[in-house]
Amino acid sequence: MRKHAPLYALGNEKENNLKKNTLKYFINVTLFIDMTSIAVLGFLLGFVIPKGQGPLSQKYFLGLHRHDWADIHLYLALLLLPLLIIHIWFNWTWVVQSTKRYLGNHWKNFLWAISFAWIIVLIVGWFAVKF
Repeated sequence: MRKHAPLYALGNEKENNLKKNTLKYFINVTLFIDMTSIAVLGFLLGFVIPKGQGPLSQKYFLGLHRHDWADIHLYLALLLLPLLIIHIWFNWTWVVQSTKRYLGNHWKNFLWAISFAWIIVLIVGWFAVKF
């Protein structure tokens, strides 16, 4: 009985690698632009655009109110999450191989701990905001 070739092996292998590399490049460039924009907007919101009580006219920057800038900051942060997941998915083999090289037999435990560490961050962040 003949086994079927995996989906990624169909067609020209060079063409598939080119498509994958093009997509990885697009994801990485988008991640760079997104993270840089988040950092710049965070700097603007933290240090340039006044917060709290004060004249309304001072809370505008390039025609947008402080709250508008905060909304853009939020949307860019929400875009960051799926981009990071896709980025890690495309580079998962490298992550596993590098972890094996540096941690030896403990590589699986480390990856599990790192994979679920974000849950702890979310819980701590929620408690910090609530209390």
